[in-house]
Amino acid sequence: MTLPRVTMPELLRMKRTGRKIVSVTAYDYTFARLLDRAGVDLLLVGDSLGMVIQGAETTLGVTLDEMIYHTRAVARGTVRALVVCDLPFGCYQAGPQEAWDAAARAMKESGAQAVKLEGGRHMSGTVAFLTQRGIPVVGHVGLTPQSVHAFGGFRVQGRGDAAAQQVMEDAMALSEAGAGAIVLEGIPAPLAEAVSRKIPVPTIGIGAGPGCDGQVLVLYDLLGLYDDVTPRFVKRYLAGAGQVSTAVETFAREVRDGTFPAPEHCFTE
Repeated sequence: MTLPRVTMPELLRMKRTGRKIVSVTAYDYTFARLLDRAGVDLLLVGDSLGMVIQGAETTLGVTLDEMIYHTRAVARGTVRALVVCDLPFGCYQAGPQEAWDAAARAMKESGAQAVKLEGGRHMSGTVAFLTQRGIPVVGHVGLTPQSVHAFGGFRVQGRGDAAAQQVMEDAMALSEAGAGAIVLEGIPAPLAEAVSRKIPVPTIGIGAGPGCDGQVLVLYDLLGLYDDVTPRFVKRYLAGAGQVSTAVETFAREVRDGTFPAPEHCFTE
């Protein structure tokens, strides 16, 4: 039996009932289908693809066309999971109209059910503009990777009373503006728990401790496929890189010694 599609209101019901939200990034049809079948609630097509797919040092070079391309593939692989498309750097920061143009295009062309954008209080007007016009929005505060150069690197945010208060105010502003959920990244666990208790919408943590309403990991980190950077908050559930290397080395050996393809892999007529 096919389960109903997860929606933004369903995420809110999950928060209210205490059921944790499970989220993973996805970038293609095959992995999206596997993750959807495994019961993941939210598939985030993240601009993290700039690093784990394209090999860049940051997410800043990803384009809206690339996000739409990857999100379309992910959407084709899902039946139940909510699909959220990241809005990449430079396509929404200038103002609500620019954000609307990018978000509307992403929704129309990719099959996503929501978009995600980074930034706190200063983005609340943009969030309100989008949500009032029917585009569900996931916010993102704390360590926002598109601001990596302003932060001086991928550094934990919200340390100290003033910085913690800023994160709290940012999350509250986005919630009040209509964001349906908010990603909390790279902030101290007690702060993330306090934010999650304070705001009425679900929080999804990454490097923010267990007090959030859900958790998200980058798929390639979860599977142990991406080892260029290993953040402290990552848990590898599979030694994927080693297993892939072993499989390919075995394939190469069998090709060279003539044991592949075997008769059962051949057509005789």
